[in-house]
Amino acid sequence: MTCWLCVLSLQFLLLPAAPPPAGGCPARCECTVQMHAVACPRRRLTAVPDGIPAETRLLELSRNRIRCLNPGDLAALPMLEELDLSENVIAHVEPGAFANLPRLRELRLRGNLLKLIPPGVFTHLDNLTLLDLSENKLVILLDYTFQDLRSLRRLEMGDNDLVFISRRAFAGLLALEELTLERCNLTALSGESLGHLRGLGALRLRHLAIAALEDQNFQRLPGLLHLEIDNWPLLEEVAAGSLRGLNLTSLSVTHTNITAVPAAALRHQAHLTCLNLSHNPISTVPRGSFRDLVRLRELHLAGALLAVVEPQAFLGLRQIRLLNLSNNLLSTLEESTFHSVNTLETLRVDGNPLACDCRLLWIVQRRKTLNFDGRLPACATPAEVRGDALRNLPDSVLFEYFVCRKPKIRERRLQHVTAAAGDDVRFQCRAEGEPAPTVAWVTPRHRAVTAASAGRARVLPGGTLQIRDARPGDSGTYTCVASNAGGNDTYFATLSVQPEPAANRTPGEGRNDTQAAARFPLDLTTILVSTAMGCITFLGVVLFCFLLLFVWSRGRGQHKNNFSVEYSFRKVDGPAAAAGQGGARKPRPTSRGPRRRACARGRVSVSAQIHASPWLAHLTTTYAFPEGQPSWPLAQEHGFQVSLSSRPVGVTFNPESAAPLPSPVAHCSPREGDQSVDGSQGPCYGHARGSDGEEGQNKGSSYREAWTWVVGR
Repeated sequence: MTCWLCVLSLQFLLLPAAPPPAGGCPARCECTVQMHAVACPRRRLTAVPDGIPAETRLLELSRNRIRCLNPGDLAALPMLEELDLSENVIAHVEPGAFANLPRLRELRLRGNLLKLIPPGVFTHLDNLTLLDLSENKLVILLDYTFQDLRSLRRLEMGDNDLVFISRRAFAGLLALEELTLERCNLTALSGESLGHLRGLGALRLRHLAIAALEDQNFQRLPGLLHLEIDNWPLLEEVAAGSLRGLNLTSLSVTHTNITAVPAAALRHQAHLTCLNLSHNPISTVPRGSFRDLVRLRELHLAGALLAVVEPQAFLGLRQIRLLNLSNNLLSTLEESTFHSVNTLETLRVDGNPLACDCRLLWIVQRRKTLNFDGRLPACATPAEVRGDALRNLPDSVLFEYFVCRKPKIRERRLQHVTAAAGDDVRFQCRAEGEPAPTVAWVTPRHRAVTAASAGRARVLPGGTLQIRDARPGDSGTYTCVASNAGGNDTYFATLSVQPEPAANRTPGEGRNDTQAAARFPLDLTTILVSTAMGCITFLGVVLFCFLLLFVWSRGRGQHKNNFSVEYSFRKVDGPAAAAGQGGARKPRPTSRGPRRRACARGRVSVSAQIHASPWLAHLTTTYAFPEGQPSWPLAQEHGFQVSLSSRPVGVTFNPESAAPLPSPVAHCSPREGDQSVDGSQGPCYGHARGSDGEEGQNKGSSYREAWTWVVGR
């Protein structure tokens, strides 16, 4: 030992001394001149050491005892590009502590005691691309905490005590590409806070106590390509709209409590190339669960409780390259589950209790070309080949163990059952084959009933069909289908359900039976056709009514309301002349109705009977026939048609060209300077008074009265 120490000491003495840095090197640090790096890990430092060269670009101060960062601690290092302060006891960072580091690209503060990041801490860090704040004691992220980090691309926030992220906490992170949140106390995700990360490409959410994914969680992240959800023990379902708006290429939902493949949520992820649903309690992969994932190349369903992969479960996976179903409860994996096995390159089915029969023959035939990723699947049954790896099986066993026997249904006698409404009915269908066939029934309405079906009809163990509470609508022929990898066999049975007598049926029960029976033939097409026919009939009736109203109104508009007027001219020079001639003659009306005397003797008098119509409005024109002048030219100006006959001149009123007629009541209003019959001054003028007492207006009400119109000068 002494000799070895002497040799080592001699070697250190003979080594050439390295030139010291231009600015020196702190006593407890290691400096690399070529890299401009200073490393001071595990030196029990309580503060940033003095004497660090100004041209330093990389500074490592991890695993020390630094408690606080002040604005002047790093002010002398303007060339610094990487700073590692991980695993210290930093509990507080003063605003402006990194203000003099404009070239800083990476800042690691992992494993400290930070509880809050005050505003202004990251001021002037315009070139920062990586920020690691994981494994701290952060409880809350305030608004605009990272607003100055416009170039930040990666943010690590895992393993903190976060309980709340404010809505604008991520505002300003326009270039962020990766965000990791893990081991936090968050119980919900805010779609509004994540909505500021427009350029986010990868989001990792691990070890969170979140129970549901809501529709608005990721809808504002159009650039998100990779989403990882891991260790959410409270998550039981992935909602159908939770991934809407995303164009993911990679999705991982692992170590949760979902029990079914989220087929509805995956429906719009046509760009997905890698899907990982491992370590979830999923027991069955139904048919067509991934039919919309036409670009999927990798599918992982390892470590689940998978026991059944239904035929055509992987329908639509035209580009599948890797399938990992390891460590499940599968006894077989049939070729019919795939869209095509020709694209498959890597298959993991190890860790499953595989039954080596004809259903696995396609794997055995490709055992030399398929890649099992170094984990060879082995047979669990039959006992003769238990534990043998599929790749190592000789060709001689292929015709001995990997042969299937077509199903055959026993007891093929016809079953015809007549039952009363409400009875329980059973049909037996026992089949045998190798491997054991599965039995399904098809109802008269072409609905498949299996052991997993819910409702009044279900398949019991052994293939027996049970129909509970039979109804008349259940009558018909039922088909039993027994199938396995070797083929299938069918069998028929008929059921006739007698309706319950009306005497034993309550009014409510009878009505329900009728409604239940009437519901079956109705479908969407019938409902739409019935609705359309009803609408067309209704519109036709309405149009017909409008047509009748139009024809009737046109007929009423062509009806003319006429009246005739008799008049006579008499020259009267005075009272004597009037007396000598026997007095004035009274005009004789042409029809019944109240008569009015002429208001002034020796003047033109007109009496008439008018049948007023609601189509006519009020009269405001005064008609006066001057003495000694022909009456008809003036009358024609106002719409009167004058004709001569052996009788006194007849005057007919045309309502289409004349002014509207007055109301039924008329009276004389003498004008100053004229003499009337009763000695008052002035002639008489036509003056209308409405039936409601308002002068000069006819309300157009439906009436039919006779009245006299007196015209005088």
